[in-house]
Amino acid sequence: MSQRCVAVHLPGGEMDGGRGRPLMLQRVLFCPALTWCARAWIAGGVGRFFVVCEAHWREEAAACFPAGQAVDCAGEAEWPARRRQLEAEGWQVEEVREPVMPRGRMMIAFHTPRELARLQAACHEDTIAYHLGRGVQILDPASTYIDPRVDIGAGTLLLPNTILRGETAVGADCEIGPNTVLDGCRVGDRTVVNQTQAKDSEIREDCEIGPYTHIRPHCVVGRGSKIGAFVQLKNCTLGEGTKMAHLTYVGDADVGDHVNFGCGTVTSNYDGFQKHRTTIGDNVFIGCNTNLVPPVTVADGAYIAAGTTVTRDVPADSLAIGRVRQENKADWARRNRELRKK
Repeated sequence: MSQRCVAVHLPGGEMDGGRGRPLMLQRVLFCPALTWCARAWIAGGVGRFFVVCEAHWREEAAACFPAGQAVDCAGEAEWPARRRQLEAEGWQVEEVREPVMPRGRMMIAFHTPRELARLQAACHEDTIAYHLGRGVQILDPASTYIDPRVDIGAGTLLLPNTILRGETAVGADCEIGPNTVLDGCRVGDRTVVNQTQAKDSEIREDCEIGPYTHIRPHCVVGRGSKIGAFVQLKNCTLGEGTKMAHLTYVGDADVGDHVNFGCGTVTSNYDGFQKHRTTIGDNVFIGCNTNLVPPVTVADGAYIAAGTTVTRDVPADSLAIGRVRQENKADWARRNRELRKK
C-alpha cells in the first residue's frame, strides 16, 4: 500500500462573509470538489487522507471519500501532533492548504465561486469526453450532465436533458432520456428510460420505463417490465415481465412475475398513521380502477374485476368483484330534465 498521505485543510468562512461552507465542499456536477480531488488522489496512489476542518464540517468532508478509504478528521489545533504521529508511522504527508480541483494530471487552484464555476464547465467537458471514449453515445453533450461517480456501459445512448447523479450505474445498449434524472440507480442492459425521475432504485435489464414515470427510493423493477405514463412506484419490488401502462400508484408492495395492472390502480398503503404492505403473486390480472387496501394478499393467478376495492385476501385463481351491481332506471334522465325546467 502507498505510504502517501494527503492532508486537506478546509478553512471555515470562505464564502458569504464568513458564514458559508468551505470552497472544497461546494458542489461540482452534483458532488463536492473534495470528492473529485479524492478520486484523483486515490488514482495517483495516495493511500491515506486527513481532513483538517471545523467540527461541524467533518462528517460531510469524510463522506467525500469512497467507503473503506482511510480518512481521519481533526481541527487545526490538533493537526501538528497528528502530523508528527503519521510521520512516525512512516507516512509521507503532503498538505493541501488552498481549494483545488483536478484537471488532467494537475490540481488547479480556485479562490471564488466564479472561478469554481469555470472549473465546473471544464469538468463537464472532461466527463463527457471520458464517456464518449468508452463507447457511450451522447446526442447533446451541452444538455447532458453526468456525476463523476456514474458508470455507463458501451453502446448506451443519452438523449438531451439527461442528468445522471450519485452512484448511478447504467448498463450497455440502453437508451436514457430525454428529460430524465437518475440518482443513485442501477439500470440493466438494453433498458429504455424515457422522461423519468428515479432515485435509489434498481431497474433491471430489458425494461421500458416512461414517459412521465416517477420511481421513488427502494424500488426494484424486474427484468422485462413495462412501466408507463403517470405511474409512481415507492418502496416496492416488481417481478419479471410486470406491466403497468399508465395512471397507477404502487407503494409498499411486493409484486410477482407477469402481473398486469389496469389503468387507475392504487395501493392504499397509508391509513393516516402507518404504512401497510400489499402482496401480489404471479400472473395476477388487476382490472382498471382497482383499490388495494393493505394489509392484503392477492394470490397467484387471481383476477380482480375493474372498479373493485380489495379489502380481503384473494385466493389463487379466484375472481374478486367488489362493486355495486348496476341498476338502470328507465326514463329517469328525461323526467329529471323536465323537473329541472320547472
